[in-house]
Amino acid sequence: MAKTTIEKAAGFNPISTLHELGFRSEQAYAAGFASIILSILAWLVSRGKHDERAQADRWGIFIGHWAPTFFAIGIALKHEE
Repeated sequence: MAKTTIEKAAGFNPISTLHELGFRSEQAYAAGFASIILSILAWLVSRGKHDERAQADRWGIFIGHWAPTFFAIGIALKHEE
């Protein structure tokens, strides 16, 4: 795939680098789904420890924010493939 002007000017494409290191879109998608599951588990464990609700919710939300990032990386890697 030809590099765009922005990529040439920047000289570094992290998605190309990940692809060259052997990362594939399927792995990023799996990490996204795993982060959703981990988010739910973190929330449940935190609730089980009788933490105040706000703290339990924060843990679940914090980990849940990882999923869109992994899915976006997966889409970018899919374009790279």
